[in-house]
Amino acid sequence: SGIKEIRDSLTTARHGKTILCIDEIHRVNRIQQDALLPHVEAGEITLIGTSTHNPFFALVSALASRSMIFEFNPLRPEEIRTILNRAFSSPDGINDPDLAADDDAIGLITTLSDGDARRALNILEISCMTLPEGTGPGHLTLEHVQEAIQRKSAYYDEDDHYDTVSAFIKSMRGSDPDAAIYWLSKMIDAGEDPMFIARRIVICASEDVGNADPAALTVAVSAMNALEKTGLPEGAIPLAQAAIYIACAPKSNASYMALKEATDRIRNDYIQEVPGHLRDSHYTGAKRLNAGKGYKYPHDYDGHFISQKYMVKPERFYRPSGEGYEKTISEIMESRRKRT
Repeated sequence: SGIKEIRDSLTTARHGKTILCIDEIHRVNRIQQDALLPHVEAGEITLIGTSTHNPFFALVSALASRSMIFEFNPLRPEEIRTILNRAFSSPDGINDPDLAADDDAIGLITTLSDGDARRALNILEISCMTLPEGTGPGHLTLEHVQEAIQRKSAYYDEDDHYDTVSAFIKSMRGSDPDAAIYWLSKMIDAGEDPMFIARRIVICASEDVGNADPAALTVAVSAMNALEKTGLPEGAIPLAQAAIYIACAPKSNASYMALKEATDRIRNDYIQEVPGHLRDSHYTGAKRLNAGKGYKYPHDYDGHFISQKYMVKPERFYRPSGEGYEKTISEIMESRRKRT
């Protein structure tokens, strides 16, 4: 709907109760949506909007909060089959009662549709249109459907993009390599930017594996570099290798949590000064300010460690888990604390 049609509908609404239906309401911009709001609040119109997008992304918050949201889920296979069977005899469908279809042909169309009735009917129509002519009554077989469609491409809209990426990351974090490779394959098949996928793998390697297996980050970065040099389709192989490695690796978010806690402290608390013995002492006049005075060079001491303050008020942010290599890190840190 354009702004003119919406204004005309609102003018009509002033003369009585009006039901205003807007298909693809996500295409109505925010200014137009704001214009509808007072008429909805006044009860002058009953607004019905349909969309394939997430309404909480597509609608202004004021309009979404005043709406009842009805979600239409994909149809079950048996429901798709019923629709396909009706299409053969319906005047609005194929309208050819003499056309026969093998059960496995209908089954393939049902599978390819992913629960979308419109897609199922489109596949059926294409398959019937490409049937050989002059061979008597039409007979739709599995081979005809396969030839007409060639291959199935994953359905991928804006909302599905976010949901699929979320499922992919959570599968790696949740240590499920099979789910991770499944969602990775869907993204690649749907035409997702492979470098976007590679960046998510790198982030997951650091955020969710971290020092429990430091090699995970190396594997992820190597996969991204390999993708950059080879491109698709071959570049999908190192992405798969990295995703599986991260899913199978021991997990720790200790580095991520340490950064989050330290950042919160910086932003919300008094910022500490740099201790005098840690300040730069390489410029002219540094000695006159006692910059760097009293600093102890760790490599001059046993075990390459010496106890000294690195913050005026010491705090602890990094708390290594007992997973993977972080178990060793915990032991090293505990040993050093005993020497302080």
